[in-house]
Amino acid sequence: MHPFWNAVVKIFPTWLAPNLITFSGFLLLVFNFFLMAYFDPDFYASAPDHQHVPNGVWIVVGLLNFMAYTLDGVDGKQARRTNSSTPLGELFDHGLDSWACVYFVVTVYSTFGRGSTGVSVFVLYLLLWVVLFSFILSHWEKYNTGILFLPWGYDVSQVTISIVYIVTAFVGVEAWYAPFLFNFLYRDLFTAMIIACALTVTLPMSLYNFYKAYKNNTLKHHSAYEILLPLVSPVLLFLLCTTWIFLSPTDILEVQPRLFYFMVGTAFANISCQLIVCQMSSTRCQPLNWMLLPIAAVLLLVVSGLAPGSETLLLYLLTAFLTLAHIHYGVVVVGDSSWAGLGPGVLLVGAGSALCKTGNVAWNGSVSLWNLGLDSS
Repeated sequence: MHPFWNAVVKIFPTWLAPNLITFSGFLLLVFNFFLMAYFDPDFYASAPDHQHVPNGVWIVVGLLNFMAYTLDGVDGKQARRTNSSTPLGELFDHGLDSWACVYFVVTVYSTFGRGSTGVSVFVLYLLLWVVLFSFILSHWEKYNTGILFLPWGYDVSQVTISIVYIVTAFVGVEAWYAPFLFNFLYRDLFTAMIIACALTVTLPMSLYNFYKAYKNNTLKHHSAYEILLPLVSPVLLFLLCTTWIFLSPTDILEVQPRLFYFMVGTAFANISCQLIVCQMSSTRCQPLNWMLLPIAAVLLLVVSGLAPGSETLLLYLLTAFLTLAHIHYGVVVVGDSSWAGLGPGVLLVGAGSALCKTGNVAWNGSVSLWNLGLDSS
């Protein structure tokens, strides 16, 4: 896609900030998410005998998804073109990407839905985690090796998803009901592609790059504990949320799938952002993210029966709290970085909490990044 992006970036005026391009692309994904939430709140709109999403909506979603993907691809090129690459740009780009995972995964789910011709909400929950772990694996790799591998499977998936949206507008969701090969349904292809991309591209390449760094003695961390430290919070988040699903007295995932996915994706984005800050500053990642605490507290209330009949309300309150907290975290990071005025290659990042430390030094609210010369893409 680089030749295409090289042509597109020339359209933008040189005064247009790369971070504005990044944020605009992210907002398009958010718009798609809420647009589909309006027409398909419970993921039944693609099922037989249910009112389907209007054809025009699929065209809009497809075009906006491709535009978002394109903007995400050209922001770094705009930064290099205007000589405005900064560590803040990379943090802003990858931080929004971590939150974008849940938006595009949940939106594409509406293509098949959870009816008799779709996949269950729990299967989608697991697929969402495949995508989330694929994302954080790349940043775990950079945390340990200094190399960020971005798999080409992401490019293929985004182009394919955009095409599927637009094709759906012309052939209707009914076209995805029939088997396309023997008894293999399109929903099965959807599931297989996500899993195959993770197992055949993302995971092997990350492990290979890790092995190369080990052989070349260039690993940043050497004990198994320090190497695996960034994965503690994501794994705990998965365990907490999965436990909630299985022990839920009201079968919360069936009742509020979209909201539950969003809650998971938001907490995951915060964990990812803190890892990205630590990887960029070459500082130690903390094992526990504070967002795990309110999630664990709500889980305890739900399974203990201390708040009977309030599970959905608690999920709404928890999601709102985590969302506002994550937005505040982002504003603090960008705000502190902007007013610092330290010039290219030098950045003061407001971390919002004690998330990184080196040796005996810890930062509660800010992490200094010196002369990194990082790109914004």
